[in-house]
Amino acid sequence: MQSTSAVFNEKTVHLLNGLLFVALFASTAWQLSQWGYVASLGLSPLIVGIALGISYGNTLRGHLPANWLPGVLYSSRGLLRAAIVLYGFRLTFQDLARVGLDGFAVGAIMLTTTFLGGTLLGTKVFGMPRRLAMLTAAGSAVCGAAAVLAVEPVVKAKSHESSIAVGTVVVFGTLAMFVYPALYNHGLLDLTQRGYGMFVGGTIHEVAHAVAAGRAVSSVAGDTAVITKMLRVMLIAPLLVLLGVWVARFPDKDGHADAAKASRAKRGHNLRSFPWFALLFIACIGINSLGIVPPKAVSRINDLDIFLLTMAMCALGMETSWSKVRLVGPKPFVLAGLLFVWLAAGGYAVTRAIVGIGG
Repeated sequence: MQSTSAVFNEKTVHLLNGLLFVALFASTAWQLSQWGYVASLGLSPLIVGIALGISYGNTLRGHLPANWLPGVLYSSRGLLRAAIVLYGFRLTFQDLARVGLDGFAVGAIMLTTTFLGGTLLGTKVFGMPRRLAMLTAAGSAVCGAAAVLAVEPVVKAKSHESSIAVGTVVVFGTLAMFVYPALYNHGLLDLTQRGYGMFVGGTIHEVAHAVAAGRAVSSVAGDTAVITKMLRVMLIAPLLVLLGVWVARFPDKDGHADAAKASRAKRGHNLRSFPWFALLFIACIGINSLGIVPPKAVSRINDLDIFLLTMAMCALGMETSWSKVRLVGPKPFVLAGLLFVWLAAGGYAVTRAIVGIGG
């Protein structure tokens, strides 16, 4: 018989093989995202990664060694939480002062209304599973694919549901990236460049989309858009905390939680369900705000963070099959389309009301 240590070492090797396999996909996605045509579309490594993962998952997935699967699953869960924590090094509390309360208010109002409205529409009108409705709403409300990944472990979503939610971000975030500058440049948005930047940062999906849509107008609009967008990203921390408390108090009725978990003591269940990584995310923001970490080190941390997020996206794609996607149907995309209309029209109205006419 094999010794316990030998079995442990064998499992560790298999886990590392799976992680290395996903890392190779992430490296490919990283390189492709820097390629001229892909870069011109504003597609981040995360989006390229999930596309590669889905392509593999629906073609060659059957050839993946079974003992490598733990590494793939760990990439989509354990590494994901670590990546969300490190995402805090992209933000500082000083960012709030740079755009003032106006930019914060635009982002906060749009996040709250989009997430709550999207969840209610998805569950009550379209009859979607609560997990999928929340993922789709989060992708539109906060920061695209990164928000979907952050919310996924809190609501205990399935891989194909996360992939579908990310797909809605790709479609409507890319659309917004081209539509917003066109509307502004044709004089259809009565906002200054700073106001336009707040509008973009407070409503558009991905950070990359916000950069492209803002810079297409001016550097002032681009800078304001990025800062407002990152403030909106910062709000994901309280969202995750509140969402964790809500999910623990009102478990999903879709039967996703098993009976064993349901029978545990409520207090213990709540503690286990609480998204502690959200607090570590805030801690990283605080550390970055103090300026005690050298800029070069922060840059390296941000590169590592994007790579870990890309690994998570690749792994999610590998676990997504078209048969599961077809079962869900077009409802998530219809919901995301309605949220896109709200973000554009409602976001413009909110920005005008807060910043002022011509602001």
